[in-house]
Amino acid sequence: MARFWVCVAGAGFFIAFLVLHSRFCGSPVLRNFTFAVSWRTEKILYRLDVDWPKHPEYFSGTTFCVAVDSLNGLVYIGQRGDNIPKILVFTEDGYFLRAWNYTVDTPHGIFAASTLYEQSIWITDVGSGFFGHTVKKYSSFGDLVQVLGTPGKKGTGLNPLQFDNPAELYVEDTGDIYIVDGDGGLNNRLIKLSQDFMILWLHGENGTGPAKFNIPHSVTLDSAGRVWVADRGNKRIQVFDKDTGEWLGAWNNCFTEEGPSSVRFTPDGKYLIVAQLNLSRLSVVAAPPVGSIGECSVISTIQLADQVLPHLLEVDKKTGAVYVAEIGAKQVQKYVPLNSYVPAFGS
Repeated sequence: MARFWVCVAGAGFFIAFLVLHSRFCGSPVLRNFTFAVSWRTEKILYRLDVDWPKHPEYFSGTTFCVAVDSLNGLVYIGQRGDNIPKILVFTEDGYFLRAWNYTVDTPHGIFAASTLYEQSIWITDVGSGFFGHTVKKYSSFGDLVQVLGTPGKKGTGLNPLQFDNPAELYVEDTGDIYIVDGDGGLNNRLIKLSQDFMILWLHGENGTGPAKFNIPHSVTLDSAGRVWVADRGNKRIQVFDKDTGEWLGAWNNCFTEEGPSSVRFTPDGKYLIVAQLNLSRLSVVAAPPVGSIGECSVISTIQLADQVLPHLLEVDKKTGAVYVAEIGAKQVQKYVPLNSYVPAFGS
């Protein structure tokens, strides 16, 4: 297995740190290479945790998504492949706990929505089999609790609610759910559901104008009540009011090369972490103040090796660690903030 970390350093130097994990005759070999080339000034905000996970051999398929249960210190990973477990569960320290595969066809996005009273795992399933084109809620041990959509049947309907390649979701502590539906399927929409699964508002038209989408691929919220959507095909991030659904603005100046594939905020709300799949790049972007969207401003980048392909990511709301699901490298990597203290989300 190979692991790569390249980050941009301050003082006008581009620092590259390459870590290769290889196995020869059953023994791991570790090699470090460093080099510096004059480039531009950026901050170093994260370091790669080269010891996570402890047993990467459990990555037996293509890793598409990752979720973090910050309350219980658990990391959930969705992978694809034949005759393999689809969901892997690790501790935040990297120890493997368990795997499950019940009623999971082809996972695309995953979200951990845990409270003091319940541990819930939500999965968007884009498979063509009996369990595909759905958004499903599970217990932490893989027991199926709730199914949204018409299993095995793609569609555009709202009553009953149907999906076609639902990409990702975000669940608030209130139980309200935000779903981006349309990873190349019939739909290009953002839907907000109440905790009892009633549609509160939606934007659902393909196009390039405000509140229209072309492959809405990821969705997240900030502490100011704004919904941020990675509008991947349109090479932009769109922003909405979480209560009314009102369109607030868009960022496109940072994504001229490729659209964003994943978006998540740091626990202190200061930064938005953005993945760009085919560029194999993570960007740390300054979050705008309340009442303003402004323009995208990149503070730092993590340039991964070619063909690593970061698909979706998650940020631990307690520690600030960033977990990245890489479909090219077929692994999940963990990046730790250099500043060990990260204020709690919303504080």
